[in-house]
Amino acid sequence: MEIDGKRDESLVNPELDINETKLHNSFRQKTWDETITKDSWMVFKVMAEFVDGYEKLAKIGPCVSIFGSARLQPESKYYQMAVEIAEKITKIGFGIITGGGPGIMEAGNKGAFNATGKSIGLNIDLPFEQHFNPYINKVYSMNFDYFFVRKVMFVKYSQGFIVMPGGFGTLDELTEALTLIQTDKIGRFPIVLVGSEFWSGLLDWFKATLLKDGMISEGDLSLYRVVDTADEAVAHIKAFYDKYSVNVNF
Repeated sequence: MEIDGKRDESLVNPELDINETKLHNSFRQKTWDETITKDSWMVFKVMAEFVDGYEKLAKIGPCVSIFGSARLQPESKYYQMAVEIAEKITKIGFGIITGGGPGIMEAGNKGAFNATGKSIGLNIDLPFEQHFNPYINKVYSMNFDYFFVRKVMFVKYSQGFIVMPGGFGTLDELTEALTLIQTDKIGRFPIVLVGSEFWSGLLDWFKATLLKDGMISEGDLSLYRVVDTADEAVAHIKAFYDKYSVNVNF
């Protein structure tokens, strides 16, 4: 195979790095058959994931999504706090949605499981880190190929977000929720950041750079609440819905 007159060795040499293969393929001109069989059919795969998600989650009732690192172990204070938060949120009437994997996701599902509440896991196919944890209700266990479909499910079926310490994926989920609330695409659901020490650098940057340069408004800084204990996290979710006289137990 050639790209601009040069043979694409990544397609025939298995020893080349997989990233190099993807790079070469991104520049390769696709044939009509390849476009039809791969790109066009991808639309139907995406539709199937949306339909499956909507059908399974349409009747789950009010839920809170818990985001956080897949790499934190059970001995981590944040893992243990996520278990406690999930248990207490479940007891006030919410189900728990996580990414279905290990770490904080496992902790969230474990807390819901311990409190005999709804424990939903939206897993993603990854080459590392990700696998279903054992605390998910089987009827609410789902697997996704596409991150963007999975994120739609998180947002569409959540009435609040608990954000534990995490990496790029957690930041992606946090900024997705902030953006949708900021732009009035979804309601102003509560966003709780757990761990002031962990989040302080990012939040200082929000103020010192984004706000200072006029890229966000002063009011955007009120879209989230920072807490350091499980009780504070749960109290904020509860107070938000008590304010609007919403009964979540349905």
